[in-house]
Amino acid sequence: MLVIGAGPAGSACAQVLARAGFDVVLADQQAFPRDKVCGDGLIPDAHRALDRLGVLDEVLARARSATHVGCVGPRGGRVELPAHLAVMPRRELDEILRQASLRAGVRWLAPARFEAPLLDGDRQVIGARLTRPDGVIQALRARWTVLATGAASVPLEAAGLCTRRTPSGIALRGYVRNDAMVHRVKGLDVVWHRALRRGYGWIFPCAGGVFNIGVGITHSRADAPDVNLRELFATFTRVYAPARELMEGGEPLGPLKGAPLRCSLDGATWSRPGLLVAGEAAGSTYLFTGEGIGKALETGMLAARSIAEGRDQGLAEAQVRARYEAALHALKPRFDAYEQANRINNHPWLADFLIWRARHSESARKRLSGVIEETHTPRALVTAQGLLRMLLPSA
Repeated sequence: MLVIGAGPAGSACAQVLARAGFDVVLADQQAFPRDKVCGDGLIPDAHRALDRLGVLDEVLARARSATHVGCVGPRGGRVELPAHLAVMPRRELDEILRQASLRAGVRWLAPARFEAPLLDGDRQVIGARLTRPDGVIQALRARWTVLATGAASVPLEAAGLCTRRTPSGIALRGYVRNDAMVHRVKGLDVVWHRALRRGYGWIFPCAGGVFNIGVGITHSRADAPDVNLRELFATFTRVYAPARELMEGGEPLGPLKGAPLRCSLDGATWSRPGLLVAGEAAGSTYLFTGEGIGKALETGMLAARSIAEGRDQGLAEAQVRARYEAALHALKPRFDAYEQANRINNHPWLADFLIWRARHSESARKRLSGVIEETHTPRALVTAQGLLRMLLPSA
């Protein structure tokens, strides 16, 4: 088996395949550990997936844990929503996941960039061609290839699976050390403001007095805004006092870095004969929040389980692909709900209303917390019926 991409989806897939007895090669275009642009927030779905992979305790021992998300509306209203949360830079998280896959017996190949699938005839994928830094092209044959190459469209195009080249969103983040802010920002702050032009800002506390601070824009296929992320970041530090204080009194740890987002299980065909697509390559990031680690892990494990169960049950190749795609389709309603909830980013007054209501209603606050915990759907936050329920005295 060949898994290309050693982010959360790829490492999770490789580990589960190796545990099932497969000979697995995990390849990535970069040597590890490596930096990865991300908000670094681990919400409950990520905790559950990390637990299934046997690394949750290791992650939590090194991450900065938090007990709430602080939501700040355009008018300055704030509500703290309880949740089981943690923050760990992807450089560390992805290395933990990769090492766990190696302990399971996975073989490692890096740096090696995916160039194109190997084909038997016109359609059947039987492996991949990878290029090493010295220019040597290595052809690896595999019964199944899993493409987990993230949000970049180039690998998907090379594999003949890209249906949308433009991203679903973009984000910019940096790391800042500021010991004076450790006791000021204890949760994961998410900030909406009209000056952020349909986007949002965040401050997430990491371990050791370090903070992940950034801004993001998410949008639908036909509604992509023209925005300069560095200007948006500067605006965030201007309109949100903790962001300004963090930057003015802190030590930047490297430059600001940006990255695209691929969301809503959209923008790529999920499989072709001999190949499955997992993680953000398949669009595993939630549109409204930009959170994708948990669902990337889930899709990687789903790909591995589909292959393993196909072997154990003697399923044909097409049946394995159908089973995997059915598992992703089962997740699609939740992604669609987050796409609807993205109206909050487009219409900041919704954030003001929801924060105001949660400040005055324990039931409403629990419903918002339930969105984070995945016990409630975010669709109810933005539909007319859902907003009416939030206004009811019993809500």
